[in-house]
Amino acid sequence: MNTSKEPLVSIIMPTYNSSKTVLESINSVLNQTYKNWELLITDDCSSDNTIDLISSVKDERVRYFKLSANGGAGVARNNSIGQATGRYIAFLDSDDLWLPEKLSEQITFMENNAYPFTYTYYQKLKDGQKGAIIKSPASATYKKLLYSNYIGCLTVVYDQSKLGKHFMPKIRKRQDMALWLTLLKLTSTAYCLPKCLALYRTDTGMTQNKLTTAKTQWEFYTKSLELPIYSALIKMTSYTILGILKKLK
Repeated sequence: MNTSKEPLVSIIMPTYNSSKTVLESINSVLNQTYKNWELLITDDCSSDNTIDLISSVKDERVRYFKLSANGGAGVARNNSIGQATGRYIAFLDSDDLWLPEKLSEQITFMENNAYPFTYTYYQKLKDGQKGAIIKSPASATYKKLLYSNYIGCLTVVYDQSKLGKHFMPKIRKRQDMALWLTLLKLTSTAYCLPKCLALYRTDTGMTQNKLTTAKTQWEFYTKSLELPIYSALIKMTSYTILGILKKLK
């Protein structure tokens, strides 16, 4: 794409004690073939040298901010969203990676089809080894997403000139899913570019508490979305089954 005509993409990155991975994530942005972007990093009160590493990056397209109090990834993302000036909003966490052609191919996909909200396939990365490729469904609607959040945050790009600027809700978990549902109320469908363009790092040092995860999802359905109990039960059952199948890949 011609860089003089490329619309600006605002990339949202939260950090928290990310010293082991943040430079690799930033470099995956610096290596994009698409050049008209701004990387907006908000640090959530890291206690390691994350900020020092970020400040060592000498590129005027990279800007960073630091929260005055720890608020979680959603608050950090919202701070960066508030600073965003681009037509497009994209997301990348400080331990995940993009392939060099990610933005170029996805923005082209959106502009050629007039899609305001898109996502892509992604691949798991565990202990430096590439794993399963997560092939998300071809499209997403509000109703479908209630049953399973199959949209990877690191793959999303949406057009705020069409959908407006939106922030993640003030909840500690499932902020991304809540934002996708908000966007899907404004546009009927999100579309998948069926190509693996990102790497999602999984931390083998952490053992997920399945009971806590289930409780979080249940509270998201019943409190954040205020769904009736019977509706929440149906969606919770589906979400659990699909989640198990996803982890088996």
